[in-house]
Amino acid sequence: MTAGSLLLQSELLPEALDISFKIGPALLVIGMLGLFLTIGFVFRVADTDDMWVAGRSIGNVENGMAIGANWMSAASYLGMAASIALAGFYGLVFVVGWTTGYFILLIFLAAQLRRFGKYTAPDFVGDRFNSDTARAIAAVTTFLIGFVYAIGQAKGMALVGLYIFGNYGGLIPGLDGYQVMVVAMMVVTVGYLTLSGMLGATKNQAVQYVILILAFVVGLFVVGYTNGYSTVLPQLEYGALISQLGSEFSEPFAGSSYYLWVATTFSLIVGTCGLPHVLVRFYTVESERTARWSTVWGLFFICILYWSAPAFAAFGTDLYSQNVGATYGDPGMTSAASEVIVVLAAQLSGLPEWFVGIVAAGGIAAAIATVAGLFIAGSSAISHDIYTNIINEDATQRQQILVGRLSIVALGALTTLAALNPASSIAALVGYAFSLAGSVLFPMFFLGMWWENANRQGALAGMTTGLTLWAIPMINQIVPTYIGSLEAPLSAGLATWMPAIGSALITLPVVFVVTIVVSMATDEPSLETKRIVRQCHSPEPMGQQETAEDVVAADGGEDVATDGGRAVDDAAADGGRAVDDAAAEGDRAVDDADPDDTTEGER
Repeated sequence: MTAGSLLLQSELLPEALDISFKIGPALLVIGMLGLFLTIGFVFRVADTDDMWVAGRSIGNVENGMAIGANWMSAASYLGMAASIALAGFYGLVFVVGWTTGYFILLIFLAAQLRRFGKYTAPDFVGDRFNSDTARAIAAVTTFLIGFVYAIGQAKGMALVGLYIFGNYGGLIPGLDGYQVMVVAMMVVTVGYLTLSGMLGATKNQAVQYVILILAFVVGLFVVGYTNGYSTVLPQLEYGALISQLGSEFSEPFAGSSYYLWVATTFSLIVGTCGLPHVLVRFYTVESERTARWSTVWGLFFICILYWSAPAFAAFGTDLYSQNVGATYGDPGMTSAASEVIVVLAAQLSGLPEWFVGIVAAGGIAAAIATVAGLFIAGSSAISHDIYTNIINEDATQRQQILVGRLSIVALGALTTLAALNPASSIAALVGYAFSLAGSVLFPMFFLGMWWENANRQGALAGMTTGLTLWAIPMINQIVPTYIGSLEAPLSAGLATWMPAIGSALITLPVVFVVTIVVSMATDEPSLETKRIVRQCHSPEPMGQQETAEDVVAADGGEDVATDGGRAVDDAAADGGRAVDDAAAEGDRAVDDADPDDTTEGER
């Protein structure tokens, strides 16, 4: 079988990529995976705190690196450069949307979520709105987000794995080389996650960040220098190359509409603020100050890669046109080739196999790091939020961890099946998950933290509306690709004005209105709930490991009746006045009791 015929077997096999076993890169990746498993074993979970929130013991820089690795998935490492290479200006939507989302997260949610102090995103929803039904909807949404998001990661790992390990089509009956690699990579990922939990995942993510960022940035510098694209900073010097790549690469909205760009950007921004595997990072730290600084460090670490991705896309696109064929037009670069453009650029530059292997290993590290966060969030939704809080409130820690591990295995199996024949590109698959998070969870977090009158009925109405509206464009555009007999999209007009990747532009305002109207039309939340919300915004620092609920339980927290000022301050003032009155009475009593003694002394 020739290489040419091999590449034509599946549209998922990238043209021009050297798909063969390479001993150096293979040993490198096997060693890296072994390191991840070792770290997972050393920091394996001992209890539910370690399993879900790493014992709330993570520092700001380490958590920032974990946020970076957790965030910079295959969609960032591979998919962002791929989108820019294939779609040009439209691909920048991911840079703008994801980066802006972190600023909103920093300002409006990071510290407040830590002060609220729960294990999971559904935990927050259930306790804030005092509803197990809302908790269950949030848990199902979290599981769905993890599932949809992880499909893109599995695809990215498999494509990079083809370069390193070669094509083993037929090794598993009925599966081609890409599909065999999906199964292999997911088995390794699920294996170390079931062992390590959040504590091991966090320690791994710090290591994974170092690997992926060095692989990406060093790869960019070497590709730029080798081909004469840059001499100092490729992130600044690739501009001279843009004019050579054609209008498809640089002209705004040449291949897509302005509306789609805005809709996608908006969905990515609000989706960033609603992703459970990102939000849970703020529960793993000891204080709200650490939560804020974790976000700052995380944004810094993320921006290093985002600053570099457009340059890598430009270099890869030019190298493809020089060595393979026309990038745009018919046939042009396939989606499969664009999704490994980072690895392909290093390969087409004639760099040594071992160095290209390092770049490829970074892609695998990025995907595994994100899958870890997704699966921990998804499994905690099942084990902690549904099993422990709804089904079996007397569950032991051993039972909770067992259910969590079984949930990871189930989520891994579902992801593997869906990734065998993915419906879209890596970046698009991730975008669908962002639309879901922005439509269902972000409104609950924002209103739950910033409007104390948001109540149970409003949350249930809003979440149900968001989930329903998100499903409509998914059914319209994505489901038909799996069925095969249907033509996608079912409705071209709906796909234009409510695209699956940007549906939050429509759904979010509707969910906000529904939640607010229903909340105003029904009973207000309890006084205790309002005080907890107030305490999340209190300027007074809380102790390490302390939550807003702890403060309210101890002294009443923020005094709702007086529009601020902790109830404990009023109590202290009253107590102070009582002490002063008692002291005055005592002084008078002493004066009344001792006049004779005083007179005798004076005499």
